[in-house]
Amino acid sequence: MDGRRFGEKDMSGGQKGAELRLVTPGEAIGASSGGRVGSGAIIQGKEIIATKLGWVKQKNGVTSVDPINSTYMPRSGDLVIGVIESVRNNLWFAEVNGPFNGLLPMSLAPWKVEFGAAREHMDIGDIMLARVQEVDEAHNIVLTMKGVGLRKLKEGIMSQISVNNIQTLRGENNSTVNMLKDASDCRIIVAENGRVWVDGDDDGVELVRSVIEMIQDSGHKATTENEIQEFIEKRRNA
Repeated sequence: MDGRRFGEKDMSGGQKGAELRLVTPGEAIGASSGGRVGSGAIIQGKEIIATKLGWVKQKNGVTSVDPINSTYMPRSGDLVIGVIESVRNNLWFAEVNGPFNGLLPMSLAPWKVEFGAAREHMDIGDIMLARVQEVDEAHNIVLTMKGVGLRKLKEGIMSQISVNNIQTLRGENNSTVNMLKDASDCRIIVAENGRVWVDGDDDGVELVRSVIEMIQDSGHKATTENEIQEFIEKRRNA
């Protein structure tokens, strides 16, 4: 590992962290040449055409476009971190960073809740770890806290990351987030709705926040994941 700091130029081979190509909807990305396309791109004739404003990515022969700003769209089974916004006699309404609030009925809570006693278990401002049970045709998001590890989060801090940068934080096979857990000695939960829960001492939490900020600033770069892992390794060995 060399002594360059994060973001410095590699004088032997151009700039480390070179920018990906930004495309607009309808723009030709390149020749299809028998290749495959992923999200954000289609094949028209002999060309690959962008359908979203975002960064072109090519991996394993698949060309896709990662949108600049993705909106979280809930899907059944998603792990989410929600903030309680209102409470009724028999259910909670949680803000889940999506287009609609999530509903947690007391029948899907992890406690035995008497009718009218919901506030005794979770109140406005409390933070919860839940899964999306279902999303119906009216866009109602039903949540559940019945499952391993699902609970009210009482300690730690909540950070935010754009949905399209979640995979960069996780890394391939969770390699980056696992390295970050080891280096920071923190418990870290990365939810599908762009929220990250961090529980540890002040130094560890600050390291995690620094990495999240780096990803937010440069997640569109082709080599961000490698640079983040290099940065974490340096901090761990400091």
